[in-house]
Amino acid sequence: MNISIEKEFKTGIFSFFAGAGFLDLGFEMTKGFETLLVNEYHAPFMEIYKSSRKDLGIKQPRYGHHVCDITKFLEDDKSQFLNESIRSAKETHDFVGFIGGPPCPDFSVAGKNKGVKGENGKLSGTYIELIIKNSPDFFLFENVKGLYRTKKHREFFDSIKLKLISNGYYLTEKLINSIEYGAPQDRERIILIGFKRDVLTELGLQVNGSPILKSFDWNSNLKHSASEILAQNWPKKEVFLQDSVKDCPKEIDRKLTVEYWFNKNDVENHPNANHYFQPRAGLAKFLIIEEGDDLKKSYKRLHRWRYSPTAAYGNNEVHLHPYKARRISAAEALAIQSLPKKFVMPESTSLTNMFKSIGNGVPYLAAKGLAETISNFIEQTKINSKHEEVISQ
Repeated sequence: MNISIEKEFKTGIFSFFAGAGFLDLGFEMTKGFETLLVNEYHAPFMEIYKSSRKDLGIKQPRYGHHVCDITKFLEDDKSQFLNESIRSAKETHDFVGFIGGPPCPDFSVAGKNKGVKGENGKLSGTYIELIIKNSPDFFLFENVKGLYRTKKHREFFDSIKLKLISNGYYLTEKLINSIEYGAPQDRERIILIGFKRDVLTELGLQVNGSPILKSFDWNSNLKHSASEILAQNWPKKEVFLQDSVKDCPKEIDRKLTVEYWFNKNDVENHPNANHYFQPRAGLAKFLIIEEGDDLKKSYKRLHRWRYSPTAAYGNNEVHLHPYKARRISAAEALAIQSLPKKFVMPESTSLTNMFKSIGNGVPYLAAKGLAETISNFIEQTKINSKHEEVISQ
């Protein structure tokens, strides 16, 4: 690999567990990145992925869309295809990276909590195996905070890091909150990023005995401090008043509120505005839950002038509109995930698949922030190396 400091670097992305592609979009909308291969097991999610990219004018991945279990890429035909695709990508790109967030219910306290023994938990191990087998220049692994904070799951997390280190990766990790990147949502996720040792040395980084990437600056693209934002004097619960109008309190950050994003994305006129679940029963319940009462397991009513709790629309969670007697629409859920207004889900997609894919996705602004952080690390490492070279002369 011969990387020039003078030219913009090109990075090819291989995406696994892509879902509707929120994480990928963050990279695609960051200079220098291009998605080359997409893998997703659930066909309806892939249809959302393809349709949204067409609307956004993003070209199709060079090595295709692959609707299959990720384990197929460890088998003969798919394994060979992946290997050849990576080899081809390295001829035209400076770097090749894997990104993915394996299904996480088995590591979530609110989900199945079966850990690595669960069917979804096993997929995290498979993703790591795929990384080790194919040696991308870098990788990103995203999962729920339970994998990081729960003792029995932490042992598994530590074991996969040891495997990666023993196969030449230098690692850095952080528990991020999407609100730090400007998304109107309190959503914590563990992010693990690794770079191959030879890539780091080619960039000019002086690697030592420690496999921890201490020079990786996680804060380079943060817009806020989560602790400071969450400590603001946000509005409390208020009586639900249908179709009411309330002024935004002056002491809060308006751009992190549900209502700001509803207006920003013009959700009432969005193509997915009318895509929401109609109650079979219980409309009366929709009328008595207070605005901002979002701490229950289910039937959470958002507050218009507050950020949303984690966008999770499965496991019987019901998120209600702040000032309408209904559940939130797909358009509103996309806004809470900080997606661009032009991101649209196909009319033919079922409501279940719409909301499941939205809830599974990485908030767009967090994804873009992570892509920019990786880009900054590469660029800054090259600059620092060049400066050291000049000084030594």
